Amino acid sequence: MLLKKLTEASGVSGNEKEVRELIISEIKDHVDSIKVDRIGNIIAYKKGVNNSKTLMIAAHMDEVGLLIKDIDSSGLLKFIPVGGIDKRILVSKPVLIGKDKVPGVIGAKPIHLQKKSEWTKALEIDDLYIDIGATSKEDAEKYVKVGDYVCFYSQYTEFGDNLVKAKALDNRVGCSILIDLIKKVNDINFYGVFTVMEEVGLIGAGPAAYEVNPDISIVLEGTLCYDIPKLDSHLVPTYLGMGPAISLIDRTTIFDATLREKIIDISKKNNIPCQYRKTSMGGNDSGKIHTNRKGSLTTTISVPCRYIHSPTSVMSLEDYNNTYKLVNAVLLEFKKGEL
Repeated sequence: MLLKKLTEASGVSGNEKEVRELIISEIKDHVDSIKVDRIGNIIAYKKGVNNSKTLMIAAHMDEVGLLIKDIDSSGLLKFIPVGGIDKRILVSKPVLIGKDKVPGVIGAKPIHLQKKSEWTKALEIDDLYIDIGATSKEDAEKYVKVGDYVCFYSQYTEFGDNLVKAKALDNRVGCSILIDLIKKVNDINFYGVFTVMEEVGLIGAGPAAYEVNPDISIVLEGTLCYDIPKLDSHLVPTYLGMGPAISLIDRTTIFDATLREKIIDISKKNNIPCQYRKTSMGGNDSGKIHTNRKGSLTTTISVPCRYIHSPTSVMSLEDYNNTYKLVNAVLLEFKKGEL
């Protein structure tokens, strides 16, 4: 399954090579042109019926992870985070290090040896380390080095009521949907863009948008979901199982209201469930895309994901499929000149 391959691939920000090669292998026979720019973005073009407007559909390839910064005398590895990671989820997590995917475990002082004051707060990242089973610095350096990337080790698993558990659903869900659109949609002009380093400051989106110069942009994402019981509805950003989430605002973009309402209308016309993303927290590639050159009207359509930025994010396959259906329906309206 495509989503399984994408989520299990390693692609921490700045080290997207494995994901990029996988995506290129999937789309190369389905596009009219494809290029990789200097910083690693994939810019693919799908030729169809001429349209007076240029459409770009974007999804970022990278995931949050870690970077090795030191190897101590006992062979334990010290690290720094790459992207926004909650330090509370790190202890005891299995990881893979470097291009050889050396297995390791994030360790810390056992709770039996911690002071009571330490029980009440999360351990700092400087108190954590990665254990690869090495006996010395020299032993560890046979397998890893300072500067190696570290990704979480987590297998794609389907469970419960049509749910999926995996790492990197933010944003391999967007990549997977965009790949399927490129493969299946015909006679519609659009650029399919897979960006790098979104998690560390929307780095790839600006150069990609400058290259394409889109009039309209659709950003495909995996977004935060926190739909616990007894939480007031206005505090719930998205719900699992209620369809794709359409963004209102985030910390980098106030999304175009007219375009958003057109997408809502398209969802209603096609009986595709959708919801609003009801929080301004976070941001995505739209923050750089919508201000590039003369500007681009942008919308973000996201798959809700619980436990985002962790090794075990959870999403609904029904939401995933409905997100594809909605974007496909939007493309058909674009073909008719209705966007």
